[in-house]
Amino acid sequence: MIKKITDNVYQFDPGMVNCFVIDDSGSITLIDTGFTGSEEKIFKGLAGIGRKPTDIKQIILTHLHPDHSGAAAAIQNMLHIPVYASYKDGELIKQGIGMRESMIRMPGLISWLVFNLVLKKAPKVIQPVNDIIDLADGQILPILSGLKVIYTPGHSAGHISLLLEKQQVLIAADICMNTNGLDYSILYEDVPLAKQTLKNISKYNFDIGCFGHGKPLMTNANEKMSKKFS
Repeated sequence: MIKKITDNVYQFDPGMVNCFVIDDSGSITLIDTGFTGSEEKIFKGLAGIGRKPTDIKQIILTHLHPDHSGAAAAIQNMLHIPVYASYKDGELIKQGIGMRESMIRMPGLISWLVFNLVLKKAPKVIQPVNDIIDLADGQILPILSGLKVIYTPGHSAGHISLLLEKQQVLIAADICMNTNGLDYSILYEDVPLAKQTLKNISKYNFDIGCFGHGKPLMTNANEKMSKKFS
């Protein structure tokens, strides 16, 4: 089911993860792609907002994990469109590597259950993406009058978040989650770095926060995240 975040931003779940669509006058930017094999679900989601697969002009991957990057190669090969990611994660995505081994599980019963019932068995490889364009911290992409790339490491070394500055929408991906309320993600490569990232994000101006897992925060997202992770 597709959820309208703003007039130009949509969230949908192709299976256990949220992907995002930015519709800039019919030119679609797809942010994250779900697991391998999710392309048809993504295309069906697009149909729900009156768009077709060929309207997708580019893919941005927030990080390398298979639930976010798994279908990128298939969609790129079908549509012959560019794929963007940070250099640190992009170099592994090119090789079909979807997970670094140094993941640390956060404490708690829910974390233990999700890890042992789902994540422990999840794939760690993806179809390699042949060509990836590197994104730099602070880079402004010409999407909806400016989509800002924010380097947000911790969950992965090359994790990025994306800020639509004029709309005050932050696509935070997996710096945290909002499944049973705001909380840390289940796994991180570097927990202290992830916690610092969550403190650093408060300096940006956003009202809406969207996450790779869970519901969006539709009001006062900056304030709520700052209070939770201070």
